Amino acid sequence: MTEAYNTYKILDPVDYLARAESVIRPVSSGGCLPLQRPPESPLRIGVDLGTAYTVLVVLDGQGNPLVGEYQFAQVVRDGLVVDFIGAVDLLKAMKERVERALGREITHAASGFPPGVPRAEVRATANVIEAAGMRCETLIDEPSAANNVLGLGDGVIVDVGGGTTGIAILKDGEVIYTADEATGGTHFSLVIAGALGISFEEAEEMKKTPSEQGRLFPVVRPVMEKVGSIVQRHLRGREVGSITLVGGSCAFPGMAEVVQEYTGIPSYVPERPLLITPLGIALYDNQGFN
Repeated sequence: MTEAYNTYKILDPVDYLARAESVIRPVSSGGCLPLQRPPESPLRIGVDLGTAYTVLVVLDGQGNPLVGEYQFAQVVRDGLVVDFIGAVDLLKAMKERVERALGREITHAASGFPPGVPRAEVRATANVIEAAGMRCETLIDEPSAANNVLGLGDGVIVDVGGGTTGIAILKDGEVIYTADEATGGTHFSLVIAGALGISFEEAEEMKKTPSEQGRLFPVVRPVMEKVGSIVQRHLRGREVGSITLVGGSCAFPGMAEVVQEYTGIPSYVPERPLLITPLGIALYDNQGFN
């Protein structure tokens, strides 16, 4: 595997994420839109095999978002590939759709992993991508990938995925500590399903419905507090100025407030938190420049 690095500097993450959202679309809404003409520059491509969502994004050589899509799928659990064939089939279908929109073939991609996942399981993620027809030589831990978009100097990035919460402590822009523990968006859905006596699939949809989130907040608050307790434990008394929360689960209203209340540290959720890590992964992909 090549060492992950990036030479593209994002000056305005808010504008960058807004542009990304306009071209990276859910499969349920019809997927990505076709480009007027195929890009000629080398591409940066990222695949995020998450516990809840699989995301495929394509950037141009300068790091500008071109096309992409994401789809709910439970082929990975807590950073571990649990359905290899299902993951490959899903990613192959996404690749074909994105290639049609892009107007050219995708031959490589970078990917990410929660910190603390055994190296053999990290390699399994790359194996899925390669079985789907893309060379995968670059793998990066997810909180570090997120900071490739956010560009934080000091502080803490907390990546709340579907199954795990990843933590990265930053100093002078460098990651000095990472950790990962089970608890994420899947746990939101599980507690909702248990409290309301509905299926997991119904709970998954309900938690994403804005009109339902107010009444669901007391149900999922204990999960948010668990995230806060994980962060607090790994900080171990370190003085940090802020906590930035990323990952689709953080879009649930009240997440930052609960974590801040629990830790006593100012906490924030950037807009479009689902896209931050996949974009950061893609920015690390330099295989098209070799």
